[in-house]
Amino acid sequence: MNTLSAGPGRSPVRALFANAEFRRLWAAGGITNAMRWLDMLVSGLFTFGLTDSALAVSLVLTSRALPMLAMGALAGAIAESLDRRRLLMAGQATQAVTALIIAVLAATGLLQPWHLFVNGLVGGLAWTNELATRRRMVAEAAGPAHISRAIAFDSMTSSTTRMLGPVAGGVFYGAVGVTAAYGIVAGLYLTAFLLVLGVRHSQQSRPLVLSRLAGEITEAARIALAHPALRLVLGVTVVMNVFGFSYTGILPAFGAIAFQASPAEVGLLAAGEPFGALLTGLALALRRGAAPGRLLMAAGAGGFLVTLFLAALAPSLPLAVLLLVIGGLGTAAFSNLQTGLVMMEAPPDARSRILGLTTTCIGAGPLGVLLVGALADATGPRLAVVTMAVVGLAGLGLVLMITRR
Repeated sequence: MNTLSAGPGRSPVRALFANAEFRRLWAAGGITNAMRWLDMLVSGLFTFGLTDSALAVSLVLTSRALPMLAMGALAGAIAESLDRRRLLMAGQATQAVTALIIAVLAATGLLQPWHLFVNGLVGGLAWTNELATRRRMVAEAAGPAHISRAIAFDSMTSSTTRMLGPVAGGVFYGAVGVTAAYGIVAGLYLTAFLLVLGVRHSQQSRPLVLSRLAGEITEAARIALAHPALRLVLGVTVVMNVFGFSYTGILPAFGAIAFQASPAEVGLLAAGEPFGALLTGLALALRRGAAPGRLLMAAGAGGFLVTLFLAALAPSLPLAVLLLVIGGLGTAAFSNLQTGLVMMEAPPDARSRILGLTTTCIGAGPLGVLLVGALADATGPRLAVVTMAVVGLAGLGLVLMITRR
């Protein structure tokens, strides 16, 4: 894969986007991330409208993260051997097919929540490879001197799609319905597939020996746990996905019960945090100087959990959205360094495996989604989110203690 250099008189940003491989991978990531979030909001709105249960919504949304928990580490080990470009394309093609099937079921009136649960499992399998394949390829396309900036732009785009995807999902659901929404999702997944198809990619060849996979995963875990920065990445990732980001699993119920929000307003609520992350991501992408370190990651995670606590108690929808925008400043720092620290600190021959372990930590999110869904049904969505934020802050403190040791 090509790498790049700024050259005399050329800005680093222009040099980055002059690289065709980076542009294709960056655009494909933007498309697939947008469709992922659109899919999640539409499936959540449909399920809540059919069942009137926050727990049912959380079950449907949990399906997308279950494969990450069960197979994240294994996917990282496999990505060290199999062609990462082909693994990425296989996931995009499969998601296009399943989205088309959901559109057909919706058009015929046969769509049920369990169909969306299965669709989420398929999407989760593709998402399991995201860090170990596309994110690693983005960093490799940029080259060692530009890893931090490339990851920042990619994270910024991810924040943009997390903002626009739910808004589009709310609008599409209210205006054109489930069928058209999933038809659009299928078409755009196919577009992402075609973008990656044109990427020139090469990687060091190593045989895939199934009997060695468990040992390779264990070795990667040993490397990560012995390194303070990598240990921090894994710990903070668990805390953020279990206690922080899990609030998205009950957003349709939270918006409807707390603010009597319409589908479009629920989409606006979902867009608050990623909009704040977009602003910070842009600042990180354009900054010069040394790459930020571990302290920024921990501070970002803590700041988000505090603002999530306040947003859950907000008396109005606009104030809750504003607080989530502020919280997004912290999630941008977290998401940038989640990949950046691994790419900069981990040994090259173990990076995909450690990114796979990070994916497994992300996959712990379903535990939080199920918990917040059960709490919301029992005590109401406001108290459920408040409880998760408080426990998350306590968990973050524990991670920092362990990392210091």
